[in-house]
Amino acid sequence: MIPRYSRPQMVANWSQETKFKIWYEIEAHACDAQAAIGVIPKENAEAVWKAKDVEFDVAKIDEIEAVTKHDVIAFLTHLADHVGAEEARFVHQGMTSSDVLDTCFNVQLVRASDILIADLEELLAALKRRAIEHKDTVRVGRSHGIHAEPTTMGLTFARFYAEMDRNLARLKAAREEISTGAISGAVGTFANIDPSVEEHVCKELGLTPEPISTQVIPRDRHAMFFSVLGVIASSIENIATEVRHMQRTEVLEGAEFFSMGQKGSSAMPHKKNPVLTENLTGLARLVRSAVIPAMENVTLWHERDISHSSVERAIGPDATITLDFALARLTGVIDKMLIFPQNMLDNMNKYPGLVMSQRVLLALTQAGVSREDSYSMVQRNALKVWEERTDFREELLADKDVVEALGVEGINEKFNMEYHTKHVDTIFKRVFG
Repeated sequence: MIPRYSRPQMVANWSQETKFKIWYEIEAHACDAQAAIGVIPKENAEAVWKAKDVEFDVAKIDEIEAVTKHDVIAFLTHLADHVGAEEARFVHQGMTSSDVLDTCFNVQLVRASDILIADLEELLAALKRRAIEHKDTVRVGRSHGIHAEPTTMGLTFARFYAEMDRNLARLKAAREEISTGAISGAVGTFANIDPSVEEHVCKELGLTPEPISTQVIPRDRHAMFFSVLGVIASSIENIATEVRHMQRTEVLEGAEFFSMGQKGSSAMPHKKNPVLTENLTGLARLVRSAVIPAMENVTLWHERDISHSSVERAIGPDATITLDFALARLTGVIDKMLIFPQNMLDNMNKYPGLVMSQRVLLALTQAGVSREDSYSMVQRNALKVWEERTDFREELLADKDVVEALGVEGINEKFNMEYHTKHVDTIFKRVFG
């Protein structure tokens, strides 16, 4: 991923240096396990740990790979330079390349998950704070982009919180799904390596042994993992789209924070554009682009092929680095977001009283009017408000059929805003406990 959309901790997780360090740990722990069951001399296993503080030379390994055309062999050759050829002769005993590659990949995905889980927890804290702050800040709800009935800004933040809380649970499950390792040798039969080696290596790396591997860890695990990342990205876009809508000039119920010295346009000095949430919409597309390739990686020939390898070298770093950046950016947007309560009320009253139409409809049916007639009575008055910008309540009070059914006081009572917010506390208890 490009530096513009990257954060250091996640980038470091996918660096070549980190990868080779994990490869080394896998090989060293495997040697310990082999020595414990008498397959290799103990002194050879101990000798491998001489390299534990070594900074592996990435350029040198690449140079060797240019000749060998095999990355794991290039690494093992370089490792022998540090450990000694004689001492290193039992390294990789009974193992195959995928034992190292797949186990390492899952270690990196687990570590990436931990970063993303922390990101989500920070976002949830920001959403909760803003939800509580604006629990009773009334705004109009919209369906199809059209005014519907009153809601609150707090409920908007709360539903985003609930969505991201579900995503946190999904990510924790995905982390569990990907937390396996395999040291099972060629075609996964343990013919040349004892299963106890796999158990030891996995324990040392915080993984569980893959119950049955071929020559690779099954890719349905990875498909599930990247699918969850795609869902989280879609939730980011969902929130970003709402913020973008709120910042439109003719709406302006909320907006991204505009910092001192910030410029919105090279041509129009008045502009304040929702650039962060527009950026988040684009980043969500990038993360989702990893999902289909991950799904297609599930299908491999027989016990293995490497059609998945090139895909994972890209989507592993790119999807997690992008999502890490996007979650952090969204947290910043929510944390500093500007809210304009007066504009919310002004927007709701743009067509005065119209959002109370359902209350009047229901009251008419309760008063004994058929639903069809009730709908017609309400709609004919509502359409006048749409077309002539009159006041809905005044239209109803001038309609003798409505007055006859409900009475003047009955009509006036239907315009109490608190009617629509009476269950906000109940919803908040459901969401936040």
